[in-house]
Parts: sequence; C-alpha cells; structure tokens
Amino acid sequence: MRFFRSLFVGCLSLVSLVSHAETVKSLYQVREPVTSQAPEERDQATQRALDTLVLRLTGDPKAVQSPGLAAIRKDPQQIISQYGFEAGPPEVLKVDFDPASTEQALRRAGLSLWGANRPSILTWWLNDSTEGSSLVGDGQASAAPLRRAAQHRGLPLRLPLADLSEQLVATAPNLEGTDAAPLRGASDRYNADALLAVHAREESGQWQAKWHLWLGDQKEAGSVQGADQAAVADAVLLAVSQRLAPRFVVKPGSSGEQLLEVQGMNLERYATLGRLLEPFGARLQSVDADRILYRVNGSAEQLRSQLSLAKLQEVPAGEAPAPTVPVQPVAEGSATVVAPPPAPVPQLRFRW
Repeated sequence: MRFFRSLFVGCLSLVSLVSHAETVKSLYQVREPVTSQAPEERDQATQRALDTLVLRLTGDPKAVQSPGLAAIRKDPQQIISQYGFEAGPPEVLKVDFDPASTEQALRRAGLSLWGANRPSILTWWLNDSTEGSSLVGDGQASAAPLRRAAQHRGLPLRLPLADLSEQLVATAPNLEGTDAAPLRGASDRYNADALLAVHAREESGQWQAKWHLWLGDQKEAGSVQGADQAAVADAVLLAVSQRLAPRFVVKPGSSGEQLLEVQGMNLERYATLGRLLEPFGARLQSVDADRILYRVNGSAEQLRSQLSLAKLQEVPAGEAPAPTVPVQPVAEGSATVVAPPPAPVPQLRFRW
C-alpha cells in the first residue's frame, strides 16, 4: 500500500489527463471592463468581479446575496491576492482571488461549489449578420468573443476547425434542431464531453441566439438576447453554466461519507481520478491490485455525474460482491483466534 502510493504520487508529474474533462485555467481570475482607473470605478469593478466569481463557482445567481458572504462583500480584499489594470479596448480590471481563502469563505457560507475540473464543451456557433452567415472556427477572429465569454463564465470551450465539410453540417436547421445526431459524427474527432449548438442572428442592430446543449442523457435549450456578439456569447455561456452546475456542485455537509471503489486502475487513471475527486475531499483507503478504495463526501448522484466525465461505468449492485474474510479453524487446545474485521463494503463501484 505504501509503495503503491509513493509510486503513484511520484509519477503524477509525468501523467497526462486522459479523460475529456478539462481543468479550467485561471478559474479564480476575473476581468471586468472599466471606463477609468478612478478609485470609485475600481471599487465597483471589484464588486462585479466578486459577483462573477461567486456565480462561476456556484452556478447559483442568488449565492452572492448569501448572508454568510456579507463580510466578504463589504471587504473583498480579504480574498484578493492581487489586481491591476490592463489596456484595452476595453480597459479591464484584472482581479486574482486567492483560491484557498475564497473556497474557505464560500464553504463557511454554506454554499455549493463546483470544482475546477469541468466538462469540455464543443461549440458549434453559427453567426448570421448583415455581412452574411459564418461558422465560428478555432483560430478565427470571430472566436475571440466566445473565448472571452467562456473564461468569464469558467467553462472549458472547444471550437471546431470550421472546414468546408463541417460548414455543410453545421447549418441553421441542424443547430436549431432538437436532435444532436446530425452534429455527432462531425463532433467525434474533438473528444468533448458536451455538445453545444448555437445559432446567433443580428436583427435591427440587436443580437439573439437559440442554443441547445447535450451532455450524456441530459438535454438543455434556451434563447438569449444581447446588444452585440460579445454580449450574446456571454449570455449563452452564462445560461449553460447555470444548467450544468447543479449536476456537479458539492455542498458541504449535504451528504455523509461514502466508500467508492474503482476497478481497472493504472498510473494514468490514478491521476485522472484524483483530479475528478478533488471536490469530494477524497481520501485513499486501500489498494488491491487494480482496485482502489476512496472515502469521499458527496451524494451518489454527484459522484455519478463527476465520474461520467472520465467515461467510468458503474458496476451494478450484486455483480461484484464484497470480499469475505476466511476464518481458519481452531485446533483443539490452542488459543482462540479472533477473526479480523470484515473488509469495508463500498456503497458505489465503478470501472474503467
């Protein structure tokens, strides 16, 4: 057990994340536009940055009004590590929040938190404007508003190449349809967890967009409006974040401890599993060949959603019975042998 743990920990720096889920970079860094560097403008932008971060970490628009955050809202500097202005246009105030103190403050307030490991989202985005119709592709200038919106809302966004074959598939009827089948074939090459289809249109100087999201068996849809492409992109990704968050947030004290067994382990999978289980306070209990046992805090539904990001399959109840501890017969006249306690029985079992 000790050797196994040391071997795995020593190799973590060499292991790549093999699941499709991604660890969101700069999750605790927020950029808010400003019109000047005046103290009053800075303070207002700092408050907006705090609101953005709380929404990004909880997915709950009401969370920022929690009474437990009153002290932080009064003085956000308690959880800020640094801030500064960046030239534009537009000029922005960049605020770096301290992850440890921020998470501690939110948990003290009893808020549900969504960890940094989040489902990757392949986004098919078609813009219809007075200049024509265009599919947003990776590396295009039109991708910039989408990437800024994804960073603002804490989502790992992927974009297609938007080559000719993909333009023939990502048509307005397919993007507005309720069936993802027409897009799935073109999406396979990108190995994303979720599929987002958006059709955005400019009408009378305003933008509106219809969107559809597929993640596993879950389907979501909605429509938004915005003054420009940047505003409508932010509105879409905000809506997506709020739909996804309830599946993954972990509320402190909302459920008791559970034992989780995962089968088919190796070095790469150990690193992946460790990152996926970070929000659940996972504690390694034992290792037996390619089986690993963790003690975690979280509901079964939350764990199922999180582990689905790495394509783990749940082992049906009864398929893998808990091991029994054999008891040796006691010879006549010998001392009584106390049988060791039975091995702990996992409440949840998964396999790769």
